[in-house]
Amino acid sequence: MKLSSTRILSFTVTYEEAPEGGYVAYVPALPGCHTQGETIEETEENVREAITLYLESLEAHQEDIPKEPRILQGKVEISYPLTS
Repeated sequence: MKLSSTRILSFTVTYEEAPEGGYVAYVPALPGCHTQGETIEETEENVREAITLYLESLEAHQEDIPKEPRILQGKVEISYPLTS
């Protein structure tokens, strides 16, 4: 009987409100890995599944798991003229 080992992986996820309602989630370390949901909780559950499927695909193709990039996020204020 083969014992499987597991490890905990951590990925940054960006959540955005969708214009039509609900949320969209992106995983910057895994290009093309994104999903959506009606609530944050549903979106988080969906992104966990999307990450798992992405990693399974990498394994099936004998590809390495990408390293988490350094991600910085901030806000920039600008002065912008209003036109009528």
